[in-house]
Amino acid sequence: MQNQEVLLSYYVHLREDQWLRIKDAVPGKPSDPGRTAGDNRRFVEAVMWVGKNGARWRSLPKEYGNWNSTHRRFRRWSRQGVWQMIFNTLAASADTEWLMIDSTIIRAHQQAAGAKGGNISRGWAARGAA
Repeated sequence: MQNQEVLLSYYVHLREDQWLRIKDAVPGKPSDPGRTAGDNRRFVEAVMWVGKNGARWRSLPKEYGNWNSTHRRFRRWSRQGVWQMIFNTLAASADTEWLMIDSTIIRAHQQAAGAKGGNISRGWAARGAA
């Protein structure tokens, strides 16, 4: 139970430079039609908190707002492709000079290579052996 309390007390905060990179990709700016969302930063931090802690939406700390409203807004942004736009914004300016994936560190499970899997009873073969 103590680990859960520690987990729930851990907050996520965006640094100013991180927020400045994505703030134009999120809806609710003064130039957008409709209601302006003044708490976009807090909302993104709430989503990051849920993702980082692997917690349920209901466990969202009150500092991030109502969990149900946050979840509904998350789903709405997902359907509208907002998260994909944020990802594209971050990926466009990513420093990938030293990014490398070496095939020697990528491993697949033996079944992925078509290996025979253990003692699996085959329908008609199992009946013939009996």
